[in-house]
Amino acid sequence: MQITANFINILQKNIQYCAIDVENGIIQKITPLSESPNPDANFILSGFVDAHVHVESSMLTPAQFARLAVVHGTVATVSDPHEIGNVLGKSGVEYMIENARQTPFKFCFGAPSCVPATTFETAGATITPDDIEELFQHYPEIGYLAEVMNFPGVLHQDPDMMAKIALAKRYQKPIDGHAPGLRGDDARRYIEAGCQTDHECFTAAEALDKLGFGMKILIREGSAAKNFEALIDLLPEHYKNMMFCSDDKHPDNLVESHIDALVKRALAKYTNLLFEILQVACVNPVLHYNLPVGLLREGDAADFIIINNPTEFKILQTYLNGEIVAENGVSKIPNLPSKIVNNFDCSPKKKEDFGFSVGEVSPKTIKVIEVLDGQLITLKSEHIPKIENGQIVSDTERDILKIVVVNRYSDAPPAIAFIKNFGLKQGAIASSVAHDSHNIVAIGVDDEGLNTAINLVIEAQGGVSAVSNLGEKLILPLPIAGLMSGDDAYEVAEKYAKIDQFSKENLGSTLNSPFMSLSFMALLVIPNLKLSDLGLFDGESFGFVEVVNFGE
Repeated sequence: MQITANFINILQKNIQYCAIDVENGIIQKITPLSESPNPDANFILSGFVDAHVHVESSMLTPAQFARLAVVHGTVATVSDPHEIGNVLGKSGVEYMIENARQTPFKFCFGAPSCVPATTFETAGATITPDDIEELFQHYPEIGYLAEVMNFPGVLHQDPDMMAKIALAKRYQKPIDGHAPGLRGDDARRYIEAGCQTDHECFTAAEALDKLGFGMKILIREGSAAKNFEALIDLLPEHYKNMMFCSDDKHPDNLVESHIDALVKRALAKYTNLLFEILQVACVNPVLHYNLPVGLLREGDAADFIIINNPTEFKILQTYLNGEIVAENGVSKIPNLPSKIVNNFDCSPKKKEDFGFSVGEVSPKTIKVIEVLDGQLITLKSEHIPKIENGQIVSDTERDILKIVVVNRYSDAPPAIAFIKNFGLKQGAIASSVAHDSHNIVAIGVDDEGLNTAINLVIEAQGGVSAVSNLGEKLILPLPIAGLMSGDDAYEVAEKYAKIDQFSKENLGSTLNSPFMSLSFMALLVIPNLKLSDLGLFDGESFGFVEVVNFGE
């Protein structure tokens, strides 16, 4: 096969009209036909790489995720499977690898370093240093140690955490970081321990601090966490040490765009930095993680994309190993079935389980989680509670709603707290996608709605649900680990979009991505206030706190 196109040579920072010869999936020869671009020809360049993503958050299996990603010019991902790891342990990671092998898409999986993420929640499994060593030894797809979220453990030399880092060094694997808000000497010590990247910087100042200590910074733009605007102005000076990632991407968003959207936004802002932006999107992840992805060099795997021009950046074709996998917005990766694996063992609930009784003495205030749209961090505040018949209840007028987390691995009393800024005016939403332990998290206006939404998820053995006061019930079943569907990716995206729209238009949520935001309300390693199945948790003091304050 020979392709003639304007070759955007990111490594050499030039564009030439060239003939590219491909044989047996390898680029055999690149022949310049003109020193300048041909105005009548399309452009060829290296494919995009998502430098940090949890495939499970797309609610799709790797094989289905790949079908959507290639349409947008993505040829590879650096994928942390710690979501399924928290549910099924090492066998969950192995499931992701086996499923991914059905496609030509280039998945680089990490060995999860923090499963469970903390001791303050109930997870479905544990991944030990021995498990990590086995993954490094037996699976070439395991290319790095996945995000080291336990940065206090690194700073205090926790033996288990340091053993995992030592294994990554012994096997010469990159080590991903995760240290939101870490600055100064603590950041330096964390980085010197071996943590090489961070996708959790919320401000340019924090990113600059870490860049100064030698860390590589990822610009993240997912369905919930959006840090592009905060960090993009660092790219002109620091592009050699930056990458793009989505972290968590819901299926409807993945149908619309992927890393291509970040490239277009960056080019709109910095029209003269084509090569620098493409280095961030295409080259840096390949070199940092030593990915088996071609970079349009003779002898490389024939992984590349064809676009109409660098101004519109319309993805015309995507190639992997010399085979076309997407063309004009249509994926050519087949729709393949996926086997079901799960870990779900809790009984249906009743509405009385979700009451919050205060007894004879009314509290002066209650601690409330405050959601920030587009961010994983939350704020904490105190408000006077609304009390009816000795129970603290949701207050829609002040947008203070009840949030509950239900242990999905065994029967146990739910944890109950209160949350602000979700905007629900009626009904409830629930999900078994609840980082990192993936218990059931739900927010509702009343206990009846909470009970119904949660029981829909339990009956489906995993899923996202929404119910209204009018009796309307929607459920997207996620039978694979309670996280993913093996159904056709486009059908899953359509069903998710419907339930997302219902939560906004019918129930009143004011958030851009209510289910994605919901899934992070149990993520204890991101400050400030979160809820696990064991109770309300303060990420700053790193311990449980009481919901109610009775005063003196």
